[in-house]
Order: sequence, then structure tokens, then C-alpha cells
Amino acid sequence: MSELHRFLTFASEAEIVGLWGLGFIALALVATLAEVRRQKRARIDGVGWVPWRAIFLAAAIMGGGLILLAVKGLLAG
Repeated sequence: MSELHRFLTFASEAEIVGLWGLGFIALALVATLAEVRRQKRARIDGVGWVPWRAIFLAAAIMGGGLILLAVKGLLAG
């Protein structure tokens, strides 16, 4: 636990942005799995109320953008 605390304390802004990007990509993967599960539902009228496609799209765009910014920052030094 102290190693994680030390990393987060001394991490550069690019590394922190990259971690946020990975978190958004993980959220996009969860939304994809939830959408697949919703498509395979047994009852056709039990659609649900969560807009998984919109969550996937927003999270994927934000995650990809943050990862690109992090890579640019890490390469710049």
C-alpha cells in the first residue's frame, strides 16, 4: 500500500492523466459488457433504463483522449 501511495505522491501529471484514461477505458469495457448482456435478455420488454451505448461512447472518447495526452506528456519529458 505504501508503494502505491509513494507512486501517486510523486507521479507526474502525465502519469495521473494516463491513469484516469485507463479508468475511463475500463468503464467503457464495463458498459460494453452490460450492453451485450442487455441485448441477450430473455424478456423483450425488460429493456432497462441505463443508456449503455452513450456511456460507452463518452467513456471511450474521454479515455482515448486522456491516454493520448498522457503519451504526449510522457514523451515530452
